[in-house]
Amino acid sequence: MERGVRDHEAGVTEQRPVAVMDLRGTPCPLNWVKTKLRLEEMAAGDRVEVIVDEGNPSQNVPRSAEAEGHLIVAATPMPDDGVRIVIEKR
Repeated sequence: MERGVRDHEAGVTEQRPVAVMDLRGTPCPLNWVKTKLRLEEMAAGDRVEVIVDEGNPSQNVPRSAEAEGHLIVAATPMPDDGVRIVIEKR
C-alpha cells in the first residue's frame, strides 16, 4: 500500500495504513502481541489498521499501543461486530 496518497483535486495528502491485520477471532493477549510485532517492523510515522473483536480486544489493543507511546488515529465499530483500529507508530 502507499504511505501517502495525494488527492490532486483537493490538494490533500491522506496517510493510509501500510499494513492491514484482520485479527478477529484471535484471543487476548495474542492480538496485541501480533500487533506489537508488526509495529516493530514498521518505520516511525507508518500506520497499521487492525481489525479486532468487540469487547476486551477493542479495549486492550488501543490501551497497550498508547502505553507503548503509539498514536491511536481511529477506533471505529464495524457493522459485523468488529472494531477497526488505526495505529500510528511513534
